[in-house]
Amino acid sequence: MTCRVRFAPSPTGPLHMGGVRTALFNYLFARKNNGTMILRIEDTDQNRYVPGAEEYVIESLDWCGIEIDEGLREGGEFGPYRQSERKEIYAKYADELVKSEWAYYAFDTPAELEGIRQMAEGKSKDQESGQKGGNFAYDGSTRKELRNSLTLSEEEVQNLLDAGEPYVIRFKFPENEEIVMQDLIRGEVRVNTSTLDDKVLFKSDGMPTYHLANVVDDHLMKISHVIRGEEWLSSLPLHVMLYKAFGWTSTMPQFAHLPLILKPSGNGKLSKRDGDKLGFPVFPIDYTNPETGEISSGYRESGYLPQAFINMLALLGWNPGTEQEMFSMDQLVEAFSLDRVGKSGSRFDPEKAKSLNHSYIQQQNNVELSGLIENAYQVNSGDSGVFRLIQGKEKVFKEKVVGLVKERMSLLTDFWEHAHFFFEAPVEYDEKMVKKGWKEGTGERLIQVIQVIQGDSGDSGGFIAEELECRIKKWIEVNELGMGQVMNPLRLALVGVPKGPGVFDIIEVLGKDETIKRIQRAISTLG
Repeated sequence: MTCRVRFAPSPTGPLHMGGVRTALFNYLFARKNNGTMILRIEDTDQNRYVPGAEEYVIESLDWCGIEIDEGLREGGEFGPYRQSERKEIYAKYADELVKSEWAYYAFDTPAELEGIRQMAEGKSKDQESGQKGGNFAYDGSTRKELRNSLTLSEEEVQNLLDAGEPYVIRFKFPENEEIVMQDLIRGEVRVNTSTLDDKVLFKSDGMPTYHLANVVDDHLMKISHVIRGEEWLSSLPLHVMLYKAFGWTSTMPQFAHLPLILKPSGNGKLSKRDGDKLGFPVFPIDYTNPETGEISSGYRESGYLPQAFINMLALLGWNPGTEQEMFSMDQLVEAFSLDRVGKSGSRFDPEKAKSLNHSYIQQQNNVELSGLIENAYQVNSGDSGVFRLIQGKEKVFKEKVVGLVKERMSLLTDFWEHAHFFFEAPVEYDEKMVKKGWKEGTGERLIQVIQVIQGDSGDSGGFIAEELECRIKKWIEVNELGMGQVMNPLRLALVGVPKGPGVFDIIEVLGKDETIKRIQRAISTLG
């Protein structure tokens, strides 16, 4: 079969990083096998539909560099690619299953089922007997006692249908049959039908459930491989049996269920709550809840490069079999294979993710990185003031600053912390540094430093860090001063705090006029 894979999220909220990893593994597999990557929106649960969620998914995948070949935006010969626009298709196939006796109409009301459920759990009056009941399941052992087309006559069923009585269509599992399935990651999986309940395939609102729509769409769209999260492994028996019921086993896709992404502690599936508690994002880009206005942070706005984010996700559950840690998208495509995806969950390490992003930042040249930093502050509306200050400087100036501070950056948004003094002169000075380094005579010495900076003839052939360092150090030596007596107060005057790149590098970037202005301000303020 031609390789065709799909990523099929539900538009019920933001796209979790686990969902992005599923999309990524599908994309890598498709590109490795010269296949087609499809984006399908599975919106059969209209009660949980969230406006803007589809757009969020598309924007997230665009930022990650995961290219879609067929989908809502791209179109394709197997559309529509939104399940709510394919309702008539599913109704036809649901009816087909009823006619072939692989499914049946169930007219039980929610109230009736709840009453039966309570009785089964020992919550009804029958619990006076002291017998504790078990959990109720609509399955082979109970369906013969309930209100459905298996227990009602054909005439009764038809009358109910004609009267518009609400119903659902349930799959009818064979009794006590072992289902043998193959998973590309987990190998052989066996399940007995006695442990399975008759899942609803078609709801009373005229919409299919995920199970029916998923199988029908995968068949009609000629999907060759279904690569999805581990949470869907429990649905595999039903899906395999649906292929059997429809007579599609010869074209049934191969299945691969990806391991979970675990909390940093390793205990349990990674959730938004874990990110909120420990201070890291779990979504690719910022998400604003349309009902509450609550903003959940994303990797893009937190200062991650998409290459680093994708690289980090690829290593959660997949092992390249080498010591290599940094992969471009093309390298991932070349190296990827499902047989190197593990069965066990993979623990997410936020510090390792940040370290990987640091490595990617170091790989960028100053021109590229300058633009990325500016974009990072632009997309963060809360940093609009910072963005204006950065934007207002000349391109060459920004590139020089980036070159001096990027080694200190793990995130793009770390830039301002390490570089703000290049854009804003200090208005306050670190008290401890003042107390320790600004002594009597410091101001007079800095006035002489200004003269050295200006040069004997106003300028001595270029304002370059190495030349400045040579001249000032020679002046310090001639005047028999300690380096700390000059360099510490000079840094204080330029930066305001005891941090930053080398003082002479700072002076070169600031330029002569700004450097002198800052020294004079410090002398005036500190005496």
